Amino acid sequence: MSNFKLIAKTFQGLEDVLAEELRQMGAENVEEGRRMVSFTGNTELMYKANLRCRTALRILKPISEFKAADADEVYEQVKKIKWDDFLSPDTTFAVDSVVFSDDFRHSKFVAYKVKDAIADYFSEKYGKRPSVRVVKPDLSVNIHIAHHQCTISLDSSGESLHKRGYRVAQTEAPLNEVLAAGMILKTDWRGNRNFIDPMCGSGTILIEAAMIALNIPPGIYRKEFTFEKWPDFDKELFDTLYNDESGDKKFKYKIYGSDISPQAIQIAEKNIKSAGLSKYIDLQVKPFQKYEEAPEKGILIMNPPYGERLALKDLAGLYQSIGERLKHVFTGYNAWIICSSEECFDNIGLKASEKIKLKNGDLDCEYRRYEIFDGKYAEMKTRRAFSSESESFDKNERPFKNKPTGSLRPERRYRR
Repeated sequence: MSNFKLIAKTFQGLEDVLAEELRQMGAENVEEGRRMVSFTGNTELMYKANLRCRTALRILKPISEFKAADADEVYEQVKKIKWDDFLSPDTTFAVDSVVFSDDFRHSKFVAYKVKDAIADYFSEKYGKRPSVRVVKPDLSVNIHIAHHQCTISLDSSGESLHKRGYRVAQTEAPLNEVLAAGMILKTDWRGNRNFIDPMCGSGTILIEAAMIALNIPPGIYRKEFTFEKWPDFDKELFDTLYNDESGDKKFKYKIYGSDISPQAIQIAEKNIKSAGLSKYIDLQVKPFQKYEEAPEKGILIMNPPYGERLALKDLAGLYQSIGERLKHVFTGYNAWIICSSEECFDNIGLKASEKIKLKNGDLDCEYRRYEIFDGKYAEMKTRRAFSSESESFDKNERPFKNKPTGSLRPERRYRR
């Protein structure tokens, strides 16, 4: 198989995580950009990236690059592409456009010109043109314009990859699945200890955590990818990749989820059951303020209300109680919290050891880590320095940790 250029789209702030995912899959020439990662690979890698990338929104395959000063030039250049390799007059297509240029101010107009060019290519050659279909077309075409540089790509994913396929119900402001996975991967948690989300909503973080712990590919729940409709689709290769369980892992700890809303817990139960992960996740209706003890040896990730989409009467009080419970109940934990409000963070009353900028929808957020310890911060740093020095002397005496092995994958819908 020959290699070709590919582009993986993602959210701002997750480019580094996505780049590492792709490297682990064998991608070459990996380069991070703004909300994207470019790389090279073959058809097998393109299938893998769609099936296994947790932080990619879609995988694009560029087929033409050119410079254009206006929409008419775009039309002429697009019309030169040999569209017979990808479409026929009896198939359907759709065009998506992303434009960053002062000379191309209307992205929809650019998309119309690309549609016209493809339609006219077939009309002039065959007297018949393929139809435009916005929902589930046979071919999804993407045009990206940065200043005068234009890239025409085939979208191999179709629907955004955040649409895993396990969600059957949702709360009012559900977290995007790709963002949830990225938040988990930003920590050092890979199923090596207990996990808790005490404001779990519809269960997205819990499900993504279980899939990471078990190494379940996020794409196995999806009904289809657009590349399955391409003329050169290799069904045998994809079926082999889809049904490969060699990377499955055992998970000996537990994932705990809770929420103050009984309705949210009911929704989370439905989604977790749909994903086949009920045996790994414990759920209960419980306000965070009511926590009196924490599971031993764990990590906490939380997406509390920001006051943006979900209004609360006492937002300051909520965040004060978060800080109070973390300090008194979750000693020894790393607690990660995402929020869009500096004031809310201030009300937690704890010093963050790490701050990461992320986007949650159109909201600029920060994802902060809090190391919960006994005593004062300065005393903790002294203890940690002493511990690190001691470890340097006896590190060779410690046994290596055993990697989890075996398959605990939930029942899957095998492709035939």
